[in-house]
Amino acid sequence: MPQARHVRLFRNGRNQAIRIPVEFELPGDEAILRQDGDRLIIEPLRKRGLVALLASWEPLAEDFPEIDDAPPRPERVL
Repeated sequence: MPQARHVRLFRNGRNQAIRIPVEFELPGDEAILRQDGDRLIIEPLRKRGLVALLASWEPLAEDFPEIDDAPPRPERVL
C-alpha cells in the first residue's frame, strides 16, 4: 500500500480540487466521495454485475403461456 503523500489543494472554478499522485490512481473515470469527520474518503465506483442488476428488478406479475414445442435436438458433430 502506498505511503501518505503531502499534496496541495487548489481551486478549479468554485470547487476545491486535488491532484491525485499516480501511485494513488483509481480505476475508471468515476468515484464516490464521502466525508468521515474531517477525513475525505474517495472510493472507485464499482461497476455492478449482472447478478446485482437482476436482483434489483421487480418480478413480472404476469403468467407466461405454456409452450408445447420440444427443445431442439443437439447437432451431431461428425
